[in-house]
Amino acid sequence: MSAEPLEIHLEQQDLDRGLREDVRVGLAATPKWLPPKWFYDARGSELFEEITRLPEYYPTRAERAVLAAHADDVAAMTGAKTLIELGSGSSEKTRLLLDAFTRHGDLGTFVPLDVSVSALRSSTEQIAAAYPGLRVRGIVGDFTRHLDRLPTGGRRLVAFLGGTIGNLLPAERAEFLTAMRAALETGDWLLVGTDLVKDPGVIVPAYDDAAGVTAEFNRNVLRVINRELGADFDVDAFRHVAVWDPRREWIEMRLRAEHPTGVRVLDTDVVFAAGEELRTEVSAKFRPEGVAAELTASGFDRRAFWTDPDGLFGVSLARAD
Repeated sequence: MSAEPLEIHLEQQDLDRGLREDVRVGLAATPKWLPPKWFYDARGSELFEEITRLPEYYPTRAERAVLAAHADDVAAMTGAKTLIELGSGSSEKTRLLLDAFTRHGDLGTFVPLDVSVSALRSSTEQIAAAYPGLRVRGIVGDFTRHLDRLPTGGRRLVAFLGGTIGNLLPAERAEFLTAMRAALETGDWLLVGTDLVKDPGVIVPAYDDAAGVTAEFNRNVLRVINRELGADFDVDAFRHVAVWDPRREWIEMRLRAEHPTGVRVLDTDVVFAAGEELRTEVSAKFRPEGVAAELTASGFDRRAFWTDPDGLFGVSLARAD
């Protein structure tokens, strides 16, 4: 069975408008910031795939270990007929779930949602070829805006993997989980991956690897802005910085101006002092009890929580009450 034509709720003009607004607001703020979603053009996606294979970057390996050990439990507990994946990318780890559902014989439809048309087209075609009995229906959309476009009917399982929920600030997480619960029916399920609080000596190198791949990934956002908005960032004037915040229990990726520099963007001159930083990503780390509390506050009942053998990464399975 071939993949169905992509269902598009996010056009290029929407992305262009969103980038302009985020750059306008973020570069005018104090301190300056940009959201991490703009890392992921074609080059940024390639760099991130490279990051996931680095020795320092444990989250992908740890989450894969959890799914390899417990995918059959997920299939047995949920009996889902439809699997929806948010921010699906290549859907590589999701194949562990698809294999488990294939063994259990319950799943009929797989619905990956991603902002990238090219990534989604490629992944849906590959999944459809690998699982010929499965209906594959890709949705081009933003999981912070288009949860109301998810398919209805049947027993659904939504997978939100990779620790991506940690890129949302606490208020944004609460808003997302509340919207997620509103999009589901009672009895539907949510599977969410969360990186766990641990020794910063393990966390920080995962975001500041020795080979400099993460640094290149971080600076890529400036190249995106230069290309898409005609800006003139001197990319080499900024150094990648990864900082652990022990109070908030999150890591921040920043770009630090090595010397006074400026950029012309959206008909505005933006000045960076020497040492001034631009925050490009927050990645929150979680405690198991905190994840359960956030899920409960949003109308979910966590039924299972699993970690890898080293306790680095957690995966929660919660039912919509």
